[in-house]
Amino acid sequence: MKMKTFFWISLFIVFYTYMGYGIVLYIIVKIKEMLFSPDNAEIYEKELPEVTLLIAAYNEERIVDDKMANCAELNYPAEKLKIVWITDGSTDKTNEKLASYSNVLVYFESKRGGKTAALNRAMKLVNTDIVIFTDANTMLNQDAIKEIVLAFFNPEVGCVAGEKRIALDNTGNISSHGEGAYWRYESALKDLDSRLNTAVGAAGELFAVRKNLYEYVEEDTLLDDFVISMRIAQKGFKIRYCKNAFAVESGSLNMAEEKKRKVRIAAGGIQSVIKLSSLLNIFKYPLLSFQYISHRVLRWTITPVLLFLLLPLNIILVIREVYSIYTILLVLQIIFYLASYTGSILEKKNIKINVFLIPYYFMFMNLNVFAGLLYLIKKKRGDGTWEKAKRAD
Repeated sequence: MKMKTFFWISLFIVFYTYMGYGIVLYIIVKIKEMLFSPDNAEIYEKELPEVTLLIAAYNEERIVDDKMANCAELNYPAEKLKIVWITDGSTDKTNEKLASYSNVLVYFESKRGGKTAALNRAMKLVNTDIVIFTDANTMLNQDAIKEIVLAFFNPEVGCVAGEKRIALDNTGNISSHGEGAYWRYESALKDLDSRLNTAVGAAGELFAVRKNLYEYVEEDTLLDDFVISMRIAQKGFKIRYCKNAFAVESGSLNMAEEKKRKVRIAAGGIQSVIKLSSLLNIFKYPLLSFQYISHRVLRWTITPVLLFLLLPLNIILVIREVYSIYTILLVLQIIFYLASYTGSILEKKNIKINVFLIPYYFMFMNLNVFAGLLYLIKKKRGDGTWEKAKRAD
């Protein structure tokens, strides 16, 4: 009986983490928006403020010109947009290339302390009330800055999270398609979270904060964007998700490079749960804790463990009760694992069939949670440096 109970609880948690929360969230948001009108009161007549676009870069000489061309296309008054690059530790020609742009301010020191250390240093030097963070290898849509600034006209908003998109084309590899599918689902969840109360974290490709709310982050932090944004939410301010401001980047070069990213994200996720442990207090932060645990904590902690326990538990229960619902569930699990295995074979041949690709990428993400935990256990360095994953051109 205890094994059956544990099996059903595990199955419920796995389902809730990956599908159930999205369903519950959708229903709650629809009910809320039927009862209360959404707050869409954007005040377009307000004067646009001066803002800083802060670009953290490490050895990005290949992308400097493309990024600056993208900055020149942004639909925001040039005299009110301060473009700042922080290039600490770079040893290539990033700084030399940036020197040719008169509208750029570059902060550089030779020591490489990691992205978090660089952001902490830069935030002491910028002097605008709103700071927008973006990566060197991501390209913003023309109205991204303006859309983010408009969201800040609501005084309850302390952070704005832009949308991340993965560039796909007919030659896109498996990692790009898998990552793209994941981010489309993640973007839908972020939008619903934001409409309910607050988005749960922001992605470093594009997000913004009020400078006076920025807390200097521990330099060993792996997911600086997530920790920065959630500490602002913890203060009672909203993280507003802005799908009209988006950053586009290429997917990882291949699954080996994508693994580097997923291990870093998994390690950073587990680390974030520890750093933000006070947010688990559902009595102090009722709605925020519910969202945080449902959207992030479960998938970074117990759910991957329960996911992989379901198969052996199911096998034991079928041995005990052959003709039962457990047999049906076991068959479904075996089909899913076979589809995932087929996807891994097709990935090596760069053949894209979604019915196999999605189960494969799903299992790939969950396996990397364990790799991320191993990284944290073995971690020797006291900084936030990390080997960058190579991106597809």
